[in-house]
Amino acid sequence: MGTTIIKPVAKKKLLFVAGLGWLFDAMDVGIIAFIGAALMKDWNLLPQQVGWIGSVNSLGMMVGALLAGIFADRVGRKPILLATVLLFSLASGFSALTTTFAAFLTLRFFIGLGLGGELPVSSTLVSESIPEKHSGRTIVLLDTFWVAGWILAAVISYFVIPKFGWQSALLICALPALYTVYLRREIPDSPSFRQPRKKKPSIKENMKAIWSSKYAKSTIMLWLLWFCVFFAYYGMFLWLPSVMVLKGFALVKSFGYVLIMTLAQLPGLLSAAWLIDKVGRKFVIITYLIMAAICGYFFGNADSLAMLMICGILLSFFNVGAIGTIWAYTPEQYESKIRSTGTGMASAIGRIGGILGPLLLGYLVAAEVTFGIIFAIFCGFIVIGALSVLLLGKETRPDALDMDEGETSLDHAL
Repeated sequence: MGTTIIKPVAKKKLLFVAGLGWLFDAMDVGIIAFIGAALMKDWNLLPQQVGWIGSVNSLGMMVGALLAGIFADRVGRKPILLATVLLFSLASGFSALTTTFAAFLTLRFFIGLGLGGELPVSSTLVSESIPEKHSGRTIVLLDTFWVAGWILAAVISYFVIPKFGWQSALLICALPALYTVYLRREIPDSPSFRQPRKKKPSIKENMKAIWSSKYAKSTIMLWLLWFCVFFAYYGMFLWLPSVMVLKGFALVKSFGYVLIMTLAQLPGLLSAAWLIDKVGRKFVIITYLIMAAICGYFFGNADSLAMLMICGILLSFFNVGAIGTIWAYTPEQYESKIRSTGTGMASAIGRIGGILGPLLLGYLVAAEVTFGIIFAIFCGFIVIGALSVLLLGKETRPDALDMDEGETSLDHAL
């Protein structure tokens, strides 16, 4: 993959600094899940309108992932990281000052631009800057910062929103703007951009390359995987607090229950990080997605608090463990000169799913469709994502790359 080995201390530093960006991203996305429930009360919003909040955010993330991925292969990873972090931080701060739903949606789009651009570029940077034998595990560990951000969002929502209002929570999310100064000074660019390139491929050439005969199968697989998984993820998780409220629980209690479910994401990621280099990327992704689909189905059909909590905890555990592995798996499908483009475009396709998922749930709730049917739809998409990896995916674990073509660690594990 063309990675450059760096010292263990430097690797930890890179992981920490890049991870903080993921933490701030997740904190902002997570806050929306809780703010949606609060805005339904403060602004008398309909379920369809709440669905638009997450979908507009995902629309911005789609555009941001596409543009950032393309331009990061032209100008470098670091400059794009700086621009994206600054954009979503400032837009988040301004969104706290809005008094109309239209203005709020507009700023959520710009927040999404920054969020969507930062994630694929930072994962590509980390993947390219560490030894191949540690890259998969490190990217999954990077996703633990995402979980920490969700947990922080849940904590802020539980303690801040009921007492100080949702505006205060958004102002807290604006703090990452100060972090960009630190980021500029501390993060080196990818090894492939530390030395001048003789010839930089054009944007058009890079976009065509991911559909060449060498990469077309991987691209189809990734686009299916990202769309299906993020359609279900954003559809279910951005609505978790509202689902709890609609099931009859008080707002503050719902925040507390979702916080407990969110905490389960951390062991889910750590387990995936431990398994990813032992049994392979494919096995972890497929197994965790199938388990997430099963747990999601029973969550949607749960009729008691105990069942809701058990299934919600397991859904968080397996779903986010799979997503962390997907982030590690995606950059490994492409060579360095098109890696950011390929990762960014796959992420952009995922954001399309992220747009449609919350919208669909909002309209289905308004149409009084049962949560059992709604979650069964989302779980069906998760299964399709798992099948795309099973049928079209290749194993990218370093020691598995030396196997005969068509033989993967998944085959041995099964």
